Amino acid sequence: MLRTILRSAVLTGAAGLAALAATPAFAAPAVPSGPSAADTAAISNVVASPGTAARLASTKFPGAAPAGARAMRAAADASTQIPVYEPTAAFVRGTSAVPGALAYVAVPAHLADGRDATVWAQPGNSGWQVINVASGNDEQAHAAAARGGYLLHEPQVNAWYSVSGDTVTVLDGSITGVPAGTKISVPDYQAELHQRYADKLPGSQYDKTGAGGGYAVARTDAGSDGIPAGAVAVGCAAAVLGGALLMRRRLRPEK
Repeated sequence: MLRTILRSAVLTGAAGLAALAATPAFAAPAVPSGPSAADTAAISNVVASPGTAARLASTKFPGAAPAGARAMRAAADASTQIPVYEPTAAFVRGTSAVPGALAYVAVPAHLADGRDATVWAQPGNSGWQVINVASGNDEQAHAAAARGGYLLHEPQVNAWYSVSGDTVTVLDGSITGVPAGTKISVPDYQAELHQRYADKLPGSQYDKTGAGGGYAVARTDAGSDGIPAGAVAVGCAAAVLGGALLMRRRLRPEK
């Protein structure tokens, strides 16, 4: 049986920023919608396809393979699917009580040289497709640490969180410096994001001047196998975007 690591319910609730401050809008935890059973089956098909296997087989990340790695058949483990959510502009703005929206589904894999990799699947016009292959198994490691919560990634600062009910737990604060295990409420997390990104949302002066492209959830860029193709999302200072997110090697489908 397929084991989807993180489960999600149907999205519920929305409120204006003033209402969030004045009323218990977060009293009933709101959860983002996740992949359906049909989505899970479609993801399995695409990541287990000959095309994905061929892509993994031809992928080469810079640097020497780790000690102990051995040659093997490149493949993805379609039975393990990890939904990854990212904060939305509506949550940052305060018009939604739902912390994030589905950005992609991560599937652990390995390359022909034995290195760990992660396949990213995302829905497109023609159904689910592989939009990226990243080095390492970050999503799998963070999902294991999430202990039943759903996995939330703040790509602007490469921070990872577990969200369960009204509690956001830091799994990896990355450059934010927040210790792992720190717990904050959903309203407090929303307030933090509002402070960081409210002036960088689409339509803002920051966005119009092109300082960082505004705020966006996952975006696919053209790139070469094993070569960093840029940050997944934009919205923080250029120094932030130029750092943490490029530490993982990203592959993009050619356009």
